[in-house]
Amino acid sequence: MTAPQDTSPSSADPTDPAAGTPALDAAVAATAATDGIVARLLEGLAERFGGRASVAAVFGEPVTREGVTVIPVARAAFGFGGGTAREVRRFASGEGGGGGGGCETRPLGFIELRDGSATYHRIRDPWTDVVAPLATLLLGTTAPLLARALTARRGRSH
Repeated sequence: MTAPQDTSPSSADPTDPAAGTPALDAAVAATAATDGIVARLLEGLAERFGGRASVAAVFGEPVTREGVTVIPVARAAFGFGGGTAREVRRFASGEGGGGGGGCETRPLGFIELRDGSATYHRIRDPWTDVVAPLATLLLGTTAPLLARALTARRGRSH
């Protein structure tokens, strides 16, 4: 035989949105206020970072020597995020928040201005110039040896 369950409003689960308890209503209001603060904070960060993500962040200061002007070219990327959470239960409650962000700039090349003409020169990744040829050389020398070894092994197993 099971005991009857107490269904009075005082025993309702405060995490149940249908319960309509004062504790839950206060938690929802506090979360909404905190979310507003976080939204304003993120908007402020976006304005600050957005102001720095200008042409100067991508095109560096031109350098002129002996009639040649060089303008550095880079790629800039910014990202950030944050959030808060609040949980209210019958016997415990908790809240927390966090955020983070970052910025990456990577040189891509430079524009050379000489004798009235402009030429873009891409900066190659050193790994492309070193690792790719070495990997091709290694694969070219080991692939035939590996193929022969596998063929010989199959011939012995039959």
